[in-house]
Amino acid sequence: MTTALLVAALLMGFFGSPHCLGMCGGLVTAFGLSMKDSSPAKRRALVATYHIGRLGSYAFLGLIAGLIGTTVLEPLMTGNNLPRILLGLVLAFVGVTMLGAPFLNKLERFGMRFWQYLSPLRQKVFPLNTFPRALTAGLLWGFLPCGLVYGALLIAVVAHNPISGAALMFVFGLGTVPMLVATHETVGWLRDKIGRFRLRQLNGAVLVISGLAVVFTPIVMSSMHGGHSHGGSHTTMDHSSHSDMSQMNHDMNPEMDHSMHDMSDDTETMHHAH
Repeated sequence: MTTALLVAALLMGFFGSPHCLGMCGGLVTAFGLSMKDSSPAKRRALVATYHIGRLGSYAFLGLIAGLIGTTVLEPLMTGNNLPRILLGLVLAFVGVTMLGAPFLNKLERFGMRFWQYLSPLRQKVFPLNTFPRALTAGLLWGFLPCGLVYGALLIAVVAHNPISGAALMFVFGLGTVPMLVATHETVGWLRDKIGRFRLRQLNGAVLVISGLAVVFTPIVMSSMHGGHSHGGSHTTMDHSSHSDMSQMNHDMNPEMDHSMHDMSDDTETMHHAH
């Protein structure tokens, strides 16, 4: 896995975080209300704890996604260009979803069923006044259905191995942290800037372009290389023809010299006879 892929995951999390805030805002508010009796220092520590739990869940999901990619897809992708093509297509697909295409909505609805199934367990972590509860709440939070998370998991599937998948999802989660821990005023400022400059859409476009480049650039380069090889064959042919002509000249010269020598002898004989 390249550094570029990690950077893409980080930016995907950051620029997509306004969407995450829309889905997670109620949960963040509920967590905050449950910690109202704690001191400011303890609240900050509890907030850090449940975000550590959330990133841990993302890393675990990335590990599973990478494991699926290794065990299911790897046998099909040995000795061919399928890994590169699949990665490019996934990047382009995720980019299109960031541009607003509702491709992952059905997957979100399916995930909501699982989230509702966890409801009894979620109720037991309130109030978040202890670190074990905060950590458990964060671990559960990682399973909140989110199309952006599912898009990142698709990238983790083609990340070549489970460790890379876990690292990619952890970095993606880091990108979402600033928006989710910011104060109300800072949240408004971040959402305004990201929305005004269409940074989410810009990041989606970059992912689409990057994915297409991953798929098609080697094909174009291979075609160009093939053209150069054809030119090289033409040059070789010219060189071969030149060598053949030189050989013909070499073979003809002794015969011509011998004929000229015979003509000289005949002339000399006629001269003496005269």
